[in-house]
Amino acid sequence: MIIDCAHYQDGVRQDEGAVPLEEAAARCKRGGFVWLGLLEPGAQELAQVRDTFNLHELAVEDAQNFHMRPKIELYDGDVRLVILRTARYDDAAEEVEFGEISVFLAPTFVITVRQGVASELGGARQRLEQRPELLAGGSWSALWAILDQVVDDYAPVIAGLEHDIDQIEATVFSGAVAPTERIYSLRRVATDFYRAVHPLLAVVATAERATQAPQLQPYLRDVHDHLLLVNEEAVAQRDLLGTVLEANMAVISVEQTRVSVRQNTTMEQLTILATMFLPLTFITGFFGQNFAWLVDRMHGLPAFLFYGVGGLVVPLALLFIWLKLRMPRASAGALHHGG
Repeated sequence: MIIDCAHYQDGVRQDEGAVPLEEAAARCKRGGFVWLGLLEPGAQELAQVRDTFNLHELAVEDAQNFHMRPKIELYDGDVRLVILRTARYDDAAEEVEFGEISVFLAPTFVITVRQGVASELGGARQRLEQRPELLAGGSWSALWAILDQVVDDYAPVIAGLEHDIDQIEATVFSGAVAPTERIYSLRRVATDFYRAVHPLLAVVATAERATQAPQLQPYLRDVHDHLLLVNEEAVAQRDLLGTVLEANMAVISVEQTRVSVRQNTTMEQLTILATMFLPLTFITGFFGQNFAWLVDRMHGLPAFLFYGVGGLVVPLALLFIWLKLRMPRASAGALHHGG
C-alpha cells in the first residue's frame, strides 16, 4: 500500500498530495528526487514498483524477506539498498516487537518499504520538509531522516528493558529468588535487540562516508553518536542480565541448602524419637507375654513399680546417657571434616 509519494526539488515539496506512481517516475528526470513510501506491499505492487523504477530483482527480494540483518548494499545504477530493524517494547509481555524498513536509495528517488512493527515515517518526512536546507541535500537527506527516526525509537526500548531489569536486580540482590524463566526471557530479548542495533553502526558509518551532501555529514555523525550510546546500553543490559542470572542461581542454591538443613534437623529429631520408643516397645512387648514366672511375682505396688515402671525408666536413662556421650563426638567429627 502506498502511504505517500512526493517530488522534492530545491528543498521544497512540489505537490500537496500524493503523486501517482507513473508520474513520480517521470519526475525523477526533471531534477530533485521522489520519495515513495510503501507499507507492507504485496508481491504484485512491489513488482510494479520494481519495473517502474528499474530496481534490481535481488534487492527487491531482500526487501520482501522479513528478519533481515541491517545492511547497506550497492547495486547497478547507483542504487543502494539499506535495511533497518525497527523496534518497539511491549511492557506487558516484556518483549521487543521488531519490524523492518527497506530503503532503495538513488540520486533521483527514495523508496521505503515498511514491514511488521515499523517506525512511523510520517513524522520524519514532516520534520525534513521543515528543514529545506537539509532537504536540498537530495535523497540522502531522506535517508538521514529515516535513520534519525529509527534510532530515536530505540530509546523507549532501552528504557523499558532497564525498568524490568531493575525490578529483577532489586529482587535478586535483596536475597529473594526471582523467576529464572523471566531472567532468561529478558536476556534473550536484550540479545535480540543488540543484534538489531549493532550491525546498524556499520550502516550509518557507510552512509556518512558515502553522502555527497556536506551539510548532512554532521547530522549523520549525530545519529551515529546516538546509536553508539544505544549499542553500549544494549551490551551493558545483556551483560547485567548474565550477572543477575548467576546471582539468582546462587540465591537458589542457598535457599535449597536451607531447606536441606531444615529437613536434616527434622529427620534427626524423628530418628531420636524412634530410637527412644524402640526399647520401650520391646520391653512392653516382653512383659505383655503373661508367662507364669512374671505373673506369680507381679503382686502389689512395689512389684509393679520395680518391674513395670522401672523396666521403662532404666532403658530410657541408659539411652539418654548414650545419646549425650555420642553427640559431642559427632559434633567434633563434623568440625574436623569441615575444617
